Amino acid sequence: MSEKNSTKEENIIKKTSKSASELVNKSADTANDLVKSVSGEGGLVGKAADASTDFVKNVSKTGNKVVGKSVDTASNVLKGASNKVFGKKKEKE
Repeated sequence: MSEKNSTKEENIIKKTSKSASELVNKSADTANDLVKSVSGEGGLVGKAADASTDFVKNVSKTGNKVVGKSVDTASNVLKGASNKVFGKKKEKE
């Protein structure tokens, strides 16, 4: 796999993870708004819904970061290995 294709796949994975995280966040917000519209903004149920929404968003954000770091690490390992295998050999003097 060439370095250009590796970068392209890396970007696809990161973009997909980011899109999925945004979808989860928007879904959590929508569910929270729905609960609040039925139960009211200031009540115990509304506060519990806020806490749950924050929790879901934080888990999604953390997962997105983990995916990004995993992709970066895998990419660096691949680049390092391909440089060792296919890199220019030093000429001995």
